[in-house]
Amino acid sequence: MNNQHRTKPKAAMGGRMAGMMAGDRAKDFKGTVKQFLKYMGIYKFSVLIVMVFAVCSTVFMIVGPKILGNATTVLAEGIMGMYTGTGSGIDFGKIAEILLFLVGLYVVSSFFSFMQGFIMTNVSMKLTYRLRKDISEKFNRLPLKYYDKTTNGEILSRVTNDIDTLSQSLNQSLTQMITSVTQLIGILVMMLSISWQMTLIAIAILPVSMIFVVFIVKKSQKQFTAQQEYLGHVNGHIEEMYGGHQIMKAFNGEERSVRTFNELNDRLYSSAWKSQFLSGIMMPIMTFVTNLGYVAVCVLGGYFAVNGIITVGDIQAFIQYVRQFTQPITQVANITNILQQTAAAAERVFEFLDEEEEIPEADHAITVNCTDEPDTDLNVHISGSVQFAHVCFGYSDDKMVINDFSVNVAPGSKIAIVGPTGAGKTTIIKLLLRFYDVQSGAVLVDGYDIRDFRRKDLRSLFGMVLQDTWLYSGSIRDNIKYGRPDASEEEMLKAAKAAQVDSFVRTLPDGYDMLLNEETDNISQGQKQLLTIARAILADPKILILDEATSSVDTRTEIMIQKAMDNLMKGRTSFVIAHRLSTIVNADRILVLDHGNVVEQGSHKELMEKGGFYQKLYNSQFEQ
Repeated sequence: MNNQHRTKPKAAMGGRMAGMMAGDRAKDFKGTVKQFLKYMGIYKFSVLIVMVFAVCSTVFMIVGPKILGNATTVLAEGIMGMYTGTGSGIDFGKIAEILLFLVGLYVVSSFFSFMQGFIMTNVSMKLTYRLRKDISEKFNRLPLKYYDKTTNGEILSRVTNDIDTLSQSLNQSLTQMITSVTQLIGILVMMLSISWQMTLIAIAILPVSMIFVVFIVKKSQKQFTAQQEYLGHVNGHIEEMYGGHQIMKAFNGEERSVRTFNELNDRLYSSAWKSQFLSGIMMPIMTFVTNLGYVAVCVLGGYFAVNGIITVGDIQAFIQYVRQFTQPITQVANITNILQQTAAAAERVFEFLDEEEEIPEADHAITVNCTDEPDTDLNVHISGSVQFAHVCFGYSDDKMVINDFSVNVAPGSKIAIVGPTGAGKTTIIKLLLRFYDVQSGAVLVDGYDIRDFRRKDLRSLFGMVLQDTWLYSGSIRDNIKYGRPDASEEEMLKAAKAAQVDSFVRTLPDGYDMLLNEETDNISQGQKQLLTIARAILADPKILILDEATSSVDTRTEIMIQKAMDNLMKGRTSFVIAHRLSTIVNADRILVLDHGNVVEQGSHKELMEKGGFYQKLYNSQFEQ
């Protein structure tokens, strides 16, 4: 099937497209964490190794100051011995031995740190790949109604920003959390091993530090949230104005655009300034509080050293530990906030993965027989007859769009569907392609309920040309062959000539190899429509669906295309949705819809002679 309708991301969704806003909270934090850990189950051995390596790396790093303190003690004792004349001088051999051991310790610590980073990066990338793969596959299993109720920006945000948030947090925050907790516990143990009295003084600064951290994080969190929100609004506005630049210029909207941008930019400036200021003052405040404890420890340590209670090297080691003590506290506070944001991102991803999917294919689904082999019960040739049998359908249960719709279409018939806006014309096509399933009744192709077919096989029977063209960034050749990639060059050129494409493509740079840009606006709207018609011709479907297929081309080209379409429709069942009724006067049968009901049906001549709803609809096109 040539699916030619794609809705491009709406610029107005820039706020959401900016990604997960800092400070967002998961609705069910515990439940999301459990689901995330379950999803990571296949990587549990790797994560366990990462945790062990992170602990080992941190422990070896923490022991360093204590060993360095021993070298300082040996140096101090040697100097004191030389000064008092009671010793043999500085034992450089002992100091060298200690320092070499220390270097070896740091090398081992770095090795563990490198390995845990390497393994964690591998895990996070595999998880990201798996999530994106699962989401990509989920796209194809979701019913069309999901896309009808969900904006493109919201979907894209989950695929890109939310998964990136998960990847970065897993790669950095998880190991940082393990390292920080290990560091905090390890430093506390080492401090206690040196002096419990000085440790009490160091611990006394902990509540003061926590008060400042919590206060600043709460204040800055609100500003970071506002910053991300207004950043999204600014990006969305810029994208919107860029995408619709010609319209904005045509309606003299420059001043309004600049005024709106300035308002959004001012709010972004205000929130960004506050968030960055509050974030920036955290370290100076923490340093000030740490220095207070540092002074107290130095005074008490000096007193203990003078009285011979502890050595000079222990004082040096303890002071290093005090300097490091508040660092893991700050890191844990920041990581806690990041993990909340990560949980919110994970919750949104899993919400998407848990969305209700299309009704599964039947266990013994019917396939389309494309060979010369005889039919079997589950593999059949299709001639193209279509039957709507007492079909009732509504997009919601309380609002029916189609009411007891019944019609039989013989193979090779040209069926036109007309009616006012909202009559249900497009809905009929969506039901035929099984984008939606009927509430009651059945849609049959060659007598087989379409719900008994595999969706892929069912949709392969159809070729579509819509009023809204869909082309993708690629060569003109690839776009024509989209519905039938294995077509030969000769077949592609034949279809292009039949659709009046060849004549204009020859005048373009690079011809059929010309690349269409992302917006596909480097060719005209009429040329895009011709390409989609060529694509339908090349697909050679059993059943054609045409929705105002020639509405975007000039009158002369329309006449030529109409001839090509008439040739294409020969021997094929065709459904033509038309608003310009003059284009379907030669249809075998015209179905006139109004409020989901077939109010009239027949040929153009029969309906005009009847003098009913169709005649009024037809004549209204020529009224002044």
